[in-house]
Amino acid sequence: MKNISVIIPSLDPNEHLCQVVECIISQGFTDIILIDDGSKEENKKFFPQNQHVHLIVHEHNKGKGAAIKTGLKYVLENRPDSVGIVTCDGDGQHLAKDVVAVCKKMLDENKFTLGTRDFSMPDVPPKSRIGNRLSTAVLALCCGKVIHDTQTGLRAIPKHLYMPMLEIEGDRFEYETNVLLALRSMKAEHCEVKINTVYLNENKGTHFHPFKDTVRILSRILKYGASSSAAFITDIILFRIFNAFAGFGVIISTILARIASSIVNFILNKKIVFHSGEPIPKSLLKYYTLAIPVMLISAFGVKGLTSILNLDNTSIWITVLKIIVDTLLFIANYNIQKKWIFKSK
Repeated sequence: MKNISVIIPSLDPNEHLCQVVECIISQGFTDIILIDDGSKEENKKFFPQNQHVHLIVHEHNKGKGAAIKTGLKYVLENRPDSVGIVTCDGDGQHLAKDVVAVCKKMLDENKFTLGTRDFSMPDVPPKSRIGNRLSTAVLALCCGKVIHDTQTGLRAIPKHLYMPMLEIEGDRFEYETNVLLALRSMKAEHCEVKINTVYLNENKGTHFHPFKDTVRILSRILKYGASSSAAFITDIILFRIFNAFAGFGVIISTILARIASSIVNFILNKKIVFHSGEPIPKSLLKYYTLAIPVMLISAFGVKGLTSILNLDNTSIWITVLKIIVDTLLFIANYNIQKKWIFKSK
Protein backbone atom coordinates (compact mmCIF):
# COMPACT_ATOMS: atom_id res chain seq x y z
CA MET A 1 0.00 0.00 0.00
CA LYS A 2 2.62 2.47 -1.12
CA ASN A 3 1.95 6.20 -0.56
CA ILE A 4 -1.26 5.58 1.40
CA SER A 5 -1.28 6.93 4.94
CA VAL A 6 -3.35 5.26 7.66
CA ILE A 7 -4.87 7.70 10.17
CA ILE A 8 -5.99 6.18 13.48
CA PRO A 9 -7.62 8.55 16.01
CA SER A 10 -7.41 7.09 19.52
CA LEU A 11 -8.64 8.07 22.95
CA ASP A 12 -7.56 5.97 25.93
CA PRO A 13 -6.51 2.91 23.89
CA ASN A 14 -5.89 -0.60 25.22
CA GLU A 15 -3.82 -3.53 23.96
CA HIS A 16 -5.95 -3.80 20.81
CA LEU A 17 -4.26 -0.72 19.33
CA CYS A 18 -0.85 -2.42 19.13
CA GLN A 19 -2.43 -5.45 17.48
CA VAL A 20 -4.24 -3.27 14.96
CA VAL A 21 -1.05 -1.41 14.02
CA GLU A 22 0.97 -4.64 13.68
CA CYS A 23 -1.66 -6.20 11.43
CA ILE A 24 -1.86 -3.10 9.23
CA ILE A 25 1.93 -2.95 8.85
CA SER A 26 1.93 -6.67 7.92
CA GLN A 27 -0.31 -5.79 4.97
CA GLY A 28 2.34 -3.48 3.49
CA PHE A 29 1.38 -0.10 4.96
CA THR A 30 4.44 1.94 5.92
CA ASP A 31 2.92 5.22 7.13
CA ILE A 32 0.71 4.93 10.21
CA ILE A 33 -0.35 8.23 11.78
CA LEU A 34 -1.69 7.83 15.31
CA ILE A 35 -3.56 10.69 16.95
CA ASP A 36 -3.51 10.60 20.74
CA ASP A 37 -6.65 12.63 21.37
CA GLY A 38 -5.98 13.58 24.99
CA SER A 39 -5.59 10.09 26.45
CA LYS A 40 -5.07 9.45 30.15
CA GLU A 41 -1.50 8.84 31.31
CA GLU A 42 -2.19 5.19 32.15
CA ASN A 43 -3.32 4.54 28.57
CA LYS A 44 -0.43 6.22 26.76
CA LYS A 45 1.72 3.07 27.09
CA PHE A 46 -0.51 1.38 24.51
CA PHE A 47 0.60 3.71 21.71
CA PRO A 48 3.12 1.55 19.82
CA GLN A 49 6.60 2.75 18.88
CA ASN A 50 7.61 1.66 15.42
CA GLN A 51 9.61 3.06 12.52
CA HIS A 52 6.40 3.13 10.47
CA VAL A 53 4.40 4.97 13.14
CA HIS A 54 4.17 8.73 13.62
CA LEU A 55 2.40 9.85 16.81
CA ILE A 56 0.67 13.23 17.10
CA VAL A 57 -0.58 14.23 20.55
CA HIS A 58 -3.54 16.42 21.43
CA GLU A 59 -2.94 17.73 24.94
CA HIS A 60 -6.69 17.72 25.55
CA ASN A 61 -9.52 15.73 24.03
CA LYS A 62 -10.75 17.52 20.91
CA GLY A 63 -12.93 14.83 19.37
CA LYS A 64 -12.67 12.27 16.59
CA GLY A 65 -13.38 14.78 13.84
CA ALA A 66 -10.62 17.10 15.06
CA ALA A 67 -8.21 14.15 15.25
CA ILE A 68 -8.94 13.15 11.66
CA LYS A 69 -8.38 16.74 10.53
CA THR A 70 -5.05 16.80 12.39
CA GLY A 71 -3.99 13.69 10.47
CA LEU A 72 -5.17 15.12 7.15
CA LYS A 73 -3.25 18.33 7.73
CA TYR A 74 -0.12 16.39 8.62
CA VAL A 75 -0.31 14.36 5.40
CA LEU A 76 -0.84 17.51 3.32
CA GLU A 77 2.21 19.16 4.85
CA ASN A 78 4.55 16.17 5.05
CA ARG A 79 3.55 13.58 2.44
CA PRO A 80 3.85 15.20 -1.01
CA ASP A 81 3.74 11.81 -2.77
CA SER A 82 0.55 10.74 -1.03
CA VAL A 83 -2.14 9.23 -3.26
CA GLY A 84 -4.67 8.45 -0.57
CA ILE A 85 -5.56 8.29 3.11
CA VAL A 86 -7.49 5.66 4.98
CA THR A 87 -9.00 6.25 8.41
CA CYS A 88 -9.75 3.34 10.70
CA ASP A 89 -10.50 2.69 14.36
CA GLY A 90 -7.89 1.38 16.76
CA ASP A 91 -10.13 -0.91 18.78
CA GLY A 92 -9.90 -3.96 16.53
CA GLN A 93 -13.25 -3.52 14.78
CA HIS A 94 -11.59 -3.10 11.38
CA LEU A 95 -9.64 -6.07 10.09
CA ALA A 96 -6.39 -5.36 8.24
CA LYS A 97 -7.62 -7.21 5.13
CA ASP A 98 -10.67 -4.91 5.05
CA VAL A 99 -8.42 -1.84 5.27
CA VAL A 100 -6.59 -3.16 2.21
CA ALA A 101 -9.86 -3.87 0.37
CA VAL A 102 -11.16 -0.35 0.94
CA CYS A 103 -7.87 1.18 -0.24
CA LYS A 104 -7.80 -0.94 -3.41
CA LYS A 105 -11.35 0.12 -4.24
CA MET A 106 -10.42 3.77 -3.70
CA LEU A 107 -7.37 3.45 -5.99
CA ASP A 108 -9.35 1.64 -8.68
CA GLU A 109 -12.24 4.12 -8.81
CA ASN A 110 -10.65 7.30 -7.36
CA LYS A 111 -13.72 7.77 -5.17
CA PHE A 112 -14.42 8.36 -1.51
CA THR A 113 -14.77 4.77 -0.30
CA LEU A 114 -16.63 3.44 2.74
CA GLY A 115 -16.18 0.12 4.49
CA THR A 116 -19.76 -1.01 5.11
CA ARG A 117 -20.76 -3.39 7.91
CA ASP A 118 -23.83 -5.66 7.99
CA PHE A 119 -26.08 -4.42 10.81
CA SER A 120 -28.59 -7.24 10.38
CA MET A 121 -26.25 -9.74 12.01
CA PRO A 122 -27.39 -11.02 15.44
CA ASP A 123 -24.22 -10.06 17.30
CA VAL A 124 -24.54 -6.35 16.47
CA PRO A 125 -25.25 -4.37 19.70
CA PRO A 126 -28.74 -2.82 19.70
CA LYS A 127 -27.41 0.73 20.25
CA SER A 128 -25.22 0.45 17.14
CA ARG A 129 -28.01 -1.03 15.03
CA ILE A 130 -30.54 1.60 16.09
CA GLY A 131 -28.11 4.52 15.74
CA ASN A 132 -27.03 3.47 12.26
CA ARG A 133 -30.55 2.82 10.99
CA LEU A 134 -31.72 6.19 12.28
CA SER A 135 -28.89 8.16 10.70
CA THR A 136 -29.13 6.15 7.45
CA ALA A 137 -32.86 6.85 7.16
CA VAL A 138 -32.53 10.58 7.88
CA LEU A 139 -29.61 10.95 5.47
CA ALA A 140 -31.58 9.22 2.71
CA LEU A 141 -34.68 11.30 3.44
CA CYS A 142 -32.98 14.69 3.53
CA CYS A 143 -30.24 14.22 0.94
CA GLY A 144 -31.46 11.45 -1.32
CA LYS A 145 -28.22 9.58 -0.67
CA VAL A 146 -28.36 5.96 0.51
CA ILE A 147 -25.31 4.98 2.56
CA HIS A 148 -25.62 1.69 4.35
CA ASP A 149 -23.18 2.41 7.18
CA THR A 150 -23.16 6.09 8.07
CA GLN A 151 -21.08 5.57 11.20
CA THR A 152 -18.25 3.50 9.75
CA GLY A 153 -14.81 4.74 10.67
CA LEU A 154 -13.16 2.83 7.81
CA ARG A 155 -12.97 5.33 4.97
CA ALA A 156 -10.51 5.77 2.12
CA ILE A 157 -9.99 9.30 0.82
CA PRO A 158 -8.37 10.08 -2.56
CA LYS A 159 -5.91 12.96 -2.69
CA HIS A 160 -8.20 15.44 -4.45
CA LEU A 161 -10.52 15.43 -1.41
CA TYR A 162 -7.91 16.28 1.27
CA MET A 163 -8.57 20.04 1.29
CA PRO A 164 -12.38 19.80 1.04
CA MET A 165 -12.36 17.34 3.95
CA LEU A 166 -10.42 19.83 6.09
CA GLU A 167 -13.04 22.52 5.49
CA ILE A 168 -16.01 20.47 6.72
CA GLU A 169 -17.52 21.51 10.06
CA GLY A 170 -17.48 19.34 13.17
CA ASP A 171 -14.90 18.16 15.67
CA ARG A 172 -16.53 15.06 17.15
CA PHE A 173 -18.61 12.17 15.85
CA GLU A 174 -20.83 14.54 13.86
CA TYR A 175 -17.87 15.28 11.56
CA GLU A 176 -18.15 11.88 9.88
CA THR A 177 -21.83 12.47 9.07
CA ASN A 178 -21.13 16.03 7.93
CA VAL A 179 -18.63 14.54 5.46
CA LEU A 180 -21.38 12.37 3.99
CA LEU A 181 -23.73 15.35 3.81
CA ALA A 182 -21.04 17.35 2.00
CA LEU A 183 -20.10 14.75 -0.63
CA ARG A 184 -22.43 16.20 -3.25
CA SER A 185 -21.31 19.79 -2.64
CA MET A 186 -17.68 18.58 -2.90
CA LYS A 187 -18.63 16.98 -6.26
CA ALA A 188 -17.31 13.73 -4.84
CA GLU A 189 -18.67 10.36 -5.82
CA HIS A 190 -18.63 7.58 -3.28
CA CYS A 191 -18.58 3.79 -3.31
CA GLU A 192 -18.89 1.08 -0.69
CA VAL A 193 -17.02 -2.12 0.14
CA LYS A 194 -18.58 -4.79 2.35
CA ILE A 195 -16.40 -5.51 5.36
CA ASN A 196 -16.51 -7.88 8.31
CA THR A 197 -18.75 -6.84 11.19
CA VAL A 198 -16.66 -7.10 14.36
CA TYR A 199 -17.81 -6.07 17.82
CA LEU A 200 -15.51 -6.82 20.73
CA ASN A 201 -17.10 -7.26 24.16
CA GLU A 202 -20.40 -5.92 22.75
CA ASN A 203 -18.62 -2.70 21.75
CA LYS A 204 -18.30 -1.56 25.38
CA GLY A 205 -15.05 0.24 24.64
CA THR A 206 -16.63 2.70 22.24
CA HIS A 207 -16.73 6.41 23.08
CA PHE A 208 -19.91 6.77 21.03
CA HIS A 209 -22.95 7.66 23.16
CA PRO A 210 -26.10 6.51 21.34
CA PHE A 211 -28.47 9.33 22.25
CA LYS A 212 -26.14 12.29 22.74
CA ASP A 213 -23.94 11.62 19.72
CA THR A 214 -26.79 10.61 17.40
CA VAL A 215 -28.44 13.94 18.21
CA ARG A 216 -25.12 15.72 17.57
CA ILE A 217 -24.64 13.81 14.32
CA LEU A 218 -28.08 14.79 13.09
CA SER A 219 -28.08 18.22 14.74
CA ARG A 220 -28.16 20.34 11.59
CA ILE A 221 -30.92 18.28 10.01
CA LEU A 222 -32.89 18.32 13.26
CA LYS A 223 -32.46 22.08 13.63
CA TYR A 224 -33.50 22.58 10.01
CA GLY A 225 -36.56 20.43 10.68
CA ALA A 226 -37.42 22.51 13.76
CA SER A 227 -36.93 25.76 11.84
CA SER A 228 -39.06 24.52 8.96
CA SER A 229 -41.72 23.28 11.37
CA ALA A 230 -41.94 26.68 13.04
CA ALA A 231 -42.30 28.40 9.66
CA PHE A 232 -44.68 25.67 8.47
CA ILE A 233 -47.00 26.09 11.46
CA THR A 234 -46.95 29.88 11.01
CA ASP A 235 -47.73 29.43 7.32
CA ILE A 236 -50.62 27.00 7.84
CA ILE A 237 -52.26 29.04 10.61
CA LEU A 238 -52.07 32.29 8.63
CA PHE A 239 -53.21 30.53 5.44
CA ARG A 240 -56.28 29.24 7.26
CA ILE A 241 -57.02 32.69 8.70
CA PHE A 242 -56.64 34.50 5.37
CA ASN A 243 -58.48 31.86 3.35
CA ALA A 244 -61.35 30.78 5.56
CA PHE A 245 -62.00 33.88 7.66
CA ALA A 246 -60.74 36.84 5.61
CA GLY A 247 -61.96 35.37 2.33
CA PHE A 248 -58.84 36.21 0.29
CA GLY A 249 -58.84 32.98 -1.74
CA VAL A 250 -56.12 30.35 -2.12
CA ILE A 251 -53.57 32.36 -4.14
CA ILE A 252 -53.61 35.57 -2.08
CA SER A 253 -53.79 33.64 1.20
CA THR A 254 -50.77 31.56 0.19
CA ILE A 255 -48.74 34.64 -0.71
CA LEU A 256 -49.53 36.56 2.48
CA ALA A 257 -48.94 33.54 4.72
CA ARG A 258 -45.69 32.67 2.95
CA ILE A 259 -44.27 36.19 3.28
CA ALA A 260 -44.70 36.05 7.06
CA SER A 261 -43.50 32.46 7.48
CA SER A 262 -40.52 32.99 5.17
CA ILE A 263 -39.22 35.80 7.37
CA VAL A 264 -39.39 33.44 10.36
CA ASN A 265 -37.66 30.68 8.37
CA PHE A 266 -34.91 32.96 7.03
CA ILE A 267 -33.94 34.29 10.46
CA LEU A 268 -33.87 30.83 12.08
CA ASN A 269 -31.92 29.21 9.22
CA LYS A 270 -29.32 31.94 8.98
CA LYS A 271 -28.68 32.32 12.71
CA ILE A 272 -29.31 28.87 14.17
CA VAL A 273 -29.27 26.15 11.50
CA PHE A 274 -26.46 27.07 9.10
CA HIS A 275 -24.63 29.78 11.12
CA SER A 276 -24.07 31.64 7.87
CA GLY A 277 -21.66 34.55 7.85
CA GLU A 278 -22.82 35.91 4.49
CA PRO A 279 -24.15 39.49 4.47
CA ILE A 280 -27.90 39.64 5.08
CA PRO A 281 -28.77 41.45 1.80
CA LYS A 282 -26.91 38.85 -0.28
CA SER A 283 -28.35 35.81 1.48
CA LEU A 284 -31.81 37.42 1.62
CA LEU A 285 -31.75 37.95 -2.15
CA LYS A 286 -30.80 34.33 -2.76
CA TYR A 287 -33.35 33.15 -0.20
CA TYR A 288 -36.24 34.86 -1.97
CA THR A 289 -34.91 33.79 -5.37
CA LEU A 290 -35.71 30.30 -4.08
CA ALA A 291 -38.72 31.13 -1.89
CA ILE A 292 -40.77 32.85 -4.58
CA PRO A 293 -40.74 29.94 -7.08
CA VAL A 294 -41.44 27.51 -4.21
CA MET A 295 -44.33 29.69 -3.07
CA LEU A 296 -45.78 29.76 -6.59
CA ILE A 297 -45.42 26.00 -6.93
CA SER A 298 -47.19 25.59 -3.61
CA ALA A 299 -49.94 28.08 -4.45
CA PHE A 300 -50.75 26.90 -7.96
CA GLY A 301 -50.25 23.27 -6.97
CA VAL A 302 -52.87 23.59 -4.23
CA LYS A 303 -55.11 25.68 -6.51
CA GLY A 304 -54.92 23.08 -9.26
CA LEU A 305 -55.68 20.22 -6.93
CA THR A 306 -58.56 22.22 -5.42
CA SER A 307 -60.07 22.73 -8.87
CA ILE A 308 -59.58 19.10 -9.86
CA LEU A 309 -61.24 17.88 -6.66
CA ASN A 310 -63.91 20.63 -6.84
CA LEU A 311 -63.41 21.73 -3.22
CA ASP A 312 -65.06 24.73 -1.58
CA ASN A 313 -62.72 27.51 -0.36
CA THR A 314 -63.66 26.94 3.27
CA SER A 315 -63.03 23.18 3.13
CA ILE A 316 -60.47 21.82 5.57
CA TRP A 317 -59.27 19.53 2.77
CA ILE A 318 -57.62 22.49 1.06
CA THR A 319 -55.41 22.90 4.11
CA VAL A 320 -54.65 19.17 4.05
CA LEU A 321 -53.64 19.43 0.38
CA LYS A 322 -51.35 22.34 1.22
CA ILE A 323 -49.67 20.28 3.95
CA ILE A 324 -49.00 17.47 1.46
CA VAL A 325 -47.63 19.78 -1.25
CA ASP A 326 -45.38 21.71 1.15
CA THR A 327 -44.05 18.51 2.68
CA LEU A 328 -42.91 17.37 -0.77
CA LEU A 329 -41.03 20.68 -1.18
CA PHE A 330 -39.24 20.30 2.19
CA ILE A 331 -36.34 18.09 1.04
CA ALA A 332 -35.44 20.17 -2.02
CA ASN A 333 -35.44 23.31 0.10
CA TYR A 334 -32.98 21.87 2.62
CA ASN A 335 -30.41 20.90 -0.02
CA ILE A 336 -30.61 24.19 -1.91
CA GLN A 337 -30.35 26.30 1.25
CA LYS A 338 -27.41 24.28 2.58
CA LYS A 339 -25.43 24.33 -0.66
CA TRP A 340 -26.25 27.74 -2.08
CA ILE A 341 -28.00 30.22 0.18
CA PHE A 342 -26.32 29.59 3.54
CA LYS A 343 -23.21 27.73 2.43
CA SER A 344 -20.15 27.99 4.66
CA LYS A 345 -17.08 29.76 3.39
